[in-house]
Amino acid sequence: MNQDYIKPDNWSIIEEGFDAENVKSSESLFSIGNGAMGQRANFEEHYSGATFQGSYIAGIYYPDKTKVGWWKNGYPEYFAKVLNAPNWIGIDIEINGENFDLATCSSVQNFRRELNMKEGIYYRSFEATLTNGTEIKVSVRRFLSLDVDEVGCINYEITALNSDAKIAFKPYLDAGVHNEDANWEEKFWEPIKVKHNGNEAFITARTFKTHFTATTFMQNSILLEGSNLSIAPVSMQETNEKIQFCYEVAVAKGQTTTLQKIGGYTVSMNHENTVKAAENVIAKALEIGMSQLTENQKVAWAKIWEMSDITIDGDVKAQQGIRFNIFQLNQTYLGKDSRLNIGPKGFTGEKYGGSTYWDTEAYCIPFYMATKDQQVARNLLAYRYNQLDKAIENAEKLGFKNGAALYPMVTMNGEECHNEWEITFEEIHRNGAIAFAIYNYYRFTGDYSYIPEKGLEVLIGIARFWHQRATFSSHKNKYVILGVTGPNEYENNVNNNFYTNYIAKWCIQYTLEQIEKTACEYPEDYVRINRKVQLDATEMAAMKKVADNMYFPYSEEHGVYLQQDGFLDKELITVANLDQSQRPINQKWSWDRILRSPYIKQADTLQGFYFFEDHFTREELEKHFDFYEPFTVHESSLSPCVHSIQAALLDRMEQAYTFYLRTSRLDLDDYNKEVEEGLHITSMAGTWMSIVEGFGGMRVKNNQLHFEPKIPKEWRGYSFKVNFRNAIVKVQVNHNGTDISIDGNQNVEVIVNGTPQLV
Repeated sequence: MNQDYIKPDNWSIIEEGFDAENVKSSESLFSIGNGAMGQRANFEEHYSGATFQGSYIAGIYYPDKTKVGWWKNGYPEYFAKVLNAPNWIGIDIEINGENFDLATCSSVQNFRRELNMKEGIYYRSFEATLTNGTEIKVSVRRFLSLDVDEVGCINYEITALNSDAKIAFKPYLDAGVHNEDANWEEKFWEPIKVKHNGNEAFITARTFKTHFTATTFMQNSILLEGSNLSIAPVSMQETNEKIQFCYEVAVAKGQTTTLQKIGGYTVSMNHENTVKAAENVIAKALEIGMSQLTENQKVAWAKIWEMSDITIDGDVKAQQGIRFNIFQLNQTYLGKDSRLNIGPKGFTGEKYGGSTYWDTEAYCIPFYMATKDQQVARNLLAYRYNQLDKAIENAEKLGFKNGAALYPMVTMNGEECHNEWEITFEEIHRNGAIAFAIYNYYRFTGDYSYIPEKGLEVLIGIARFWHQRATFSSHKNKYVILGVTGPNEYENNVNNNFYTNYIAKWCIQYTLEQIEKTACEYPEDYVRINRKVQLDATEMAAMKKVADNMYFPYSEEHGVYLQQDGFLDKELITVANLDQSQRPINQKWSWDRILRSPYIKQADTLQGFYFFEDHFTREELEKHFDFYEPFTVHESSLSPCVHSIQAALLDRMEQAYTFYLRTSRLDLDDYNKEVEEGLHITSMAGTWMSIVEGFGGMRVKNNQLHFEPKIPKEWRGYSFKVNFRNAIVKVQVNHNGTDISIDGNQNVEVIVNGTPQLV
């Protein structure tokens, strides 16, 4: 049974009624972020029930020593972790002498949370009766400012309902935090300095090993009936890792008192003196004022939605799903800083280490290219260029030479830090996604300049890797790629994974084409690059030979490319004939049994058909879809979106719609029973693709936008916008047809269902 406590709503995520069982799930679902930091939806006040405290700062990580039974050559030394950062939101509260805790109140009524995605603001309200009989009404508003991205704001109101009340607000900063997933129970932060001044407090802490310094700060104001009392704390408690103020307010029955807390982080990535920077940022926030910061938040989000919103008419759950996905993507990454990237959990949890995976190139770049300015996607490409030296080092550790580059499966700084050998050493198709993103960027934006400036060096490193990784089989008289894991992680150490071989061949061919083009059209760049990479005609001829003679396993009987050499040796029982009590297999079966089964975690051969759709006929896609999808268990968050796009292309709208709902509501409905660990941020970009590329049928061919729009029967209509080469193209689809318009005054020719239209 899926969770179903989230109320359907077009613009908000809403929970009504307090249930301790839902607290950790809601902490993920109601998370907030602003690209620079993020915060799980933990209660500000003390809560003694089960909770997963999480505050995160973009770009700050710790190299947690790898935990393995034994070491192998080339093993990563550490697993990079996004760190649970010092807590700035905490506010202990005492009411008429009793500590306030929702877990111990004698009753909690009218509990409601709302994450208003239109405004980027999180609201929480309830009425509670404490064990001492005092009844209160609480209303909290919290957001992380897009305007001043080092600042978060909390407005915490308490109304005394049945009697006068003496209320003590005890806001604090706490650097004594730990990660849920520390390998060796190590402490990650070393507190350096605690400082306070009037209503302001600061804790500076440094990460062990990586030596990032962060100053966590707060500034507090107490209001009664909306008027600032301008009071100082009556007392203060301080240790080397925590500082807490205490403010006392006498409230008459029916009166409301408010704590306004401004907090956040200033970090050494951006400032030399983080304490001074924190003082400045508090002064700036106070000058703007809480109410103006709140208004600015609404304006900033309105601007984001103006471009990235997708509307769905007639299906509230589908509408809520896509907006939730778009909202979380924008909370995680806004493209302002090329040092940052998109972790699979964003700022909502710690699983997967919060590091960069191939998800960015395969799934996220299309979303950012189409909904932002092209510089944002270019920053994501530059992230990999800046880590090329590390990718070459990673390959050298495995015995590759001459500038061959293997990008890591998981990284924070370019070094590999994934510690399962079958993925670290074998899931090498990730290299292909990084090359594909360079091609995809040029195809969509028309901006070729990236390739001679930076991209070609990356392509050459990747092509050299594929050339050296392929083996000549005299038995087959072809080049083979042995001992790999494809996108389907339920098959390890297989030979000739179709997708890996196909993308390797394509990478080499594409690189050779770009070398030629750069030599002809950008001779100065070509000379500079060649001086650096020392590429000669002999090596290029050897690369071409590998690409031209790549082996692809094929079944004449089924008329399909085989996912890998041994796929037909398996007992081919489809998912439909698998006992439902055995699902999900990754939680019910041994790994040994999974590896021998025919079950596919996510699009694998079909991932190749998705990337290289124009290399195959629709009939070939149909044949492969019909062969592989019935064996696919979709136990990866990245699976439903690709299948939704392909089902729509094949006019299987029922299936496309089912997959769309699965990807868009993966977290809201907690399909995988793990939402309390955090959200699936990178697959959310796949949800966007399943509408724009799936139902909208958007493709770029020969420098033109093509659309083949379709509409699920459950919807009355839908619309989206894409920024195509600085023209904002708006597509509106309903059951009567498609309307395409341009924001602005330029003319663009688009192809709709094969017919050119001048818009």
